[in-house]
Amino acid sequence: MLTILGFVMIATFLVLIMMKKMSPLAALVLVPALFCVLVGKGAHLGEYVLDGIGDLAPTAAMLMFAIIYFGVMIDVGLFDPIVRLILRFCKADPVRIVVGTAVLAAVVSLDGDGSTTFMITVSAMLPLYRRLKMSVLVMTCVAATANGVMNTVPWGGPTARAATALELDAGEIFVPMIPALAVGLLFVFFLAYVLGRRERKRLGLLTLDEGDALARDVAAPGARAAEPVLAAVGGADAPGIAVAGAGGPGRVPLTKDRLPTGGGTGRDLADQPGTGDADTRPVGAATTTITESDADAAAADDPQTLDPNRPTLRPKLYWFNAALTAALLTLLILQTLPIPVLFLLGAAVALTVNFPHMPDQKARIAAHSENVLNVSGMVFAAAVFTGVLTGTGMVEHMARWLVDGVPDGLGPHMAVVTGVLSIPLTYFMSNDGFYFGIVPILAEAGAAHGVSPTEIARASLVGQALHMSSPLVPAVYVLVGMAKVEFGDHTRFTVKWAALTALVVLGASLAFGII
Repeated sequence: MLTILGFVMIATFLVLIMMKKMSPLAALVLVPALFCVLVGKGAHLGEYVLDGIGDLAPTAAMLMFAIIYFGVMIDVGLFDPIVRLILRFCKADPVRIVVGTAVLAAVVSLDGDGSTTFMITVSAMLPLYRRLKMSVLVMTCVAATANGVMNTVPWGGPTARAATALELDAGEIFVPMIPALAVGLLFVFFLAYVLGRRERKRLGLLTLDEGDALARDVAAPGARAAEPVLAAVGGADAPGIAVAGAGGPGRVPLTKDRLPTGGGTGRDLADQPGTGDADTRPVGAATTTITESDADAAAADDPQTLDPNRPTLRPKLYWFNAALTAALLTLLILQTLPIPVLFLLGAAVALTVNFPHMPDQKARIAAHSENVLNVSGMVFAAAVFTGVLTGTGMVEHMARWLVDGVPDGLGPHMAVVTGVLSIPLTYFMSNDGFYFGIVPILAEAGAAHGVSPTEIARASLVGQALHMSSPLVPAVYVLVGMAKVEFGDHTRFTVKWAALTALVVLGASLAFGII
């Protein structure tokens, strides 16, 4: 009975948030509370919730101060050069921008912390997506999937948990998995290329001209492939575009209202116009050139766009802030102090040095209070879900049902079974629940058929690409919160690609004989 109710509870939660019938915060609280009553343990609801909050409180504290720290770093301009460098390197090409997002997320993920990765990646890349009207869901999908693959580094969490649960050496688990994980990361880059191509087809090819302008290829009405096409930026009178079509050259005023739209933050690519399997733009289509000032005007209402003239910039303290951030990340990797303590100290130092006056410090904290409240509130709401799921025993019953359902004939292939099961199980439960509650059971079943615990441990890492988009992972709320997208939209768009990435890692592990 607990098994059925557990699966129904998870399904109810996912359906409600994906159909936008309830907000994730409300669903995380009300759905498990209802099912706790249904299993006859409503009297213990308070106990389960407090246990869950106690487990996640350090994570919530870390996220709160990490958001303040990186928010201050964004305010003072630490990431502005990165944005400008990526803009010039990517040449405003959607393909390069999406691939650049994957590369940036993968590199930053080496620190082993998903929240830090998403803060830095979104801070650097979101202005580009906003400015070029690209789908932000593409950014969240690629960043989460890349981070999921890289999350398997020994200091990232899953590998250490698997090693602890099965009393193995973390290096013995991780090092042989490197080729398979490398294939998974390459697949993420390929996925980024494919999604970038879809964005290019929807928006047109964008490039940077010598004037640091954004040039967008669009099909001009009446343009024919055989005719020459002229394009120019408007003169001193008024900005505009010169179009050579069937009716001869003509000028169209270039205003904010005429800037291309689309690529909103809360829609799947399939819902956006112009996304097809084939590029239907006519050969020789006319070119529209959008100047940097025009693009800035289009993004003027976006508070997350990095305004080069904002009063919070601190150019004289740039290298201090860079050194402080490098030191913070180094200490984080070395685990010198608990992560919440590191970010608490870092936020205090960053505020004090960059904004020595009390009113300015209060203003900066207030400016980021919305993100802090959203993310910390979501973490504590998730604590209700995990607390009920664990406290009532539903997780344990679900896991044992799955393990007991494995046919005896698959016993010698328990490593493969573990790899397959890790994909949904790490999505529907926390890493602690999976590695300390489920993996030992799978290892015991495998040992009965001659499968070593090391193989089981390696196979258990397969599902991490999907795990990072789980509603039970606090870091994902940092990602969707900073990107201003609905969690349900992110889930609907990302799950299929992340699951496919996990299957690629599993396939590579089998091909290389790792499991």
